[in-house]
Amino acid sequence: MVDILVLGATGFTGRLITRYLYAHKDRGSKFTFAVAARSKSKLDDLVSELSLDNSVPVILVDVTKPEQVDAAVNDVKVVINTVGPYMRWGTPVVAACVKRGLHYVDLAGEPFWIRDIITEYDYAATRTHSIIIPASGLDSVPTDISAYLANKTLKAVVGPDTAIENSTSAWAIRGGFSGGTLGTAIASMEEVPKAKLKASMKDHYLSPVEGLPSPRPRLVYTLPVVSPTVRGTFFPMVGVNRAVLQRTWGLHELEARRQSTHADTNAVSQPDAQAERKRLTYGQQFKYDEFIVMPNVAIGVVVAIAFAIGFASLTYIAPLRWLVKRLVTQPGQGPSDEQMKDGWFKVTNITSSVPTAATPRTYVKSIMYGQGDPGYLATAVMISEAALALVFDTNKLPALARRGGVLTPMSALGDVLIERLKETGRFRFTSDIVDARGRTETTR
Repeated sequence: MVDILVLGATGFTGRLITRYLYAHKDRGSKFTFAVAARSKSKLDDLVSELSLDNSVPVILVDVTKPEQVDAAVNDVKVVINTVGPYMRWGTPVVAACVKRGLHYVDLAGEPFWIRDIITEYDYAATRTHSIIIPASGLDSVPTDISAYLANKTLKAVVGPDTAIENSTSAWAIRGGFSGGTLGTAIASMEEVPKAKLKASMKDHYLSPVEGLPSPRPRLVYTLPVVSPTVRGTFFPMVGVNRAVLQRTWGLHELEARRQSTHADTNAVSQPDAQAERKRLTYGQQFKYDEFIVMPNVAIGVVVAIAFAIGFASLTYIAPLRWLVKRLVTQPGQGPSDEQMKDGWFKVTNITSSVPTAATPRTYVKSIMYGQGDPGYLATAVMISEAALALVFDTNKLPALARRGGVLTPMSALGDVLIERLKETGRFRFTSDIVDARGRTETTR
């Protein structure tokens, strides 16, 4: 029995996760892990490259063969799955974990696939108390955390009944990309029916309840109440990030509605359930948007137009996809260690409350800063710490996690993940009430 299985450990991100877990201060004394992949030669290279000792079991597994997946996960507690595209190879792994009541995290940026596993496995996971958390890296932990922190600050300062009206995040990023990311995007264009892709872009696609429409996409974005003005343009990750965040919102909203009609059947006592519901719900008027920061408006417009042309070209011109797949970075490759060390990201979120007769509109400014290439070094830490939270901290998790199901980073892990990320020294978080000019308020 080992605590964590890293599936796809020989891939670019899988190697980074393996390296992080192997160097972790608690490895051996508090947790164990194993690595798995399809190629024996690549596993041998991984063991040699990272100087892994015999305490790390090495497992051969082909994810296209369910019997091998079943055998691989049989003696573990948590699976970290990095084998994408998940629409091709993720479902058998989720199925095996749900069947055994194991916990699972991945890096899926594929909302159409996440919708499929919600439909097929969410209920079954609640029966086996299996916690399934897709999108546990750059897609979509920072977005999920930003709204969660803002809501927590508003509730603590203004009052437990405070509701959110608008929440907007500005992303500043320095980092590279790997061939696996590009391969997943192209595979989606080629293999997912166009109607399904279009449906996956709709609001509340992953949410169990419908909410208010999101703001329309535009060329130029501005972050509210921040001085000096922060501007940017359309962020390609907004689709999956917002879908995951809206699922967090929807899961909490659904729970609140169930409790308000006295339909709650949890083991949690009713007073505790009501307190947690108030603490976690964002409110029925919640709307979210995000953009990527640009040096100026002109550059932002050029970037947005270039992205739109590139995306449309790859979608509709098959020979171009063929060329890109052969000339651009191949899966398994990515930025150098030096490039990744110089990477970082900063998400600045401004969230406003719904004004009432008793309380005026209130603004909160929340910042998440991560050191290391966002999509790779930082992502490796985020998903690893999510997995470790499922190993060590299940008794501290929110009620939704204790029930099980296909969840999200914040609905499943909440404050536990934030604290674990803080402890790594690679992430910083702030969340403060600000005035209409963006100045921090010291009193309230």
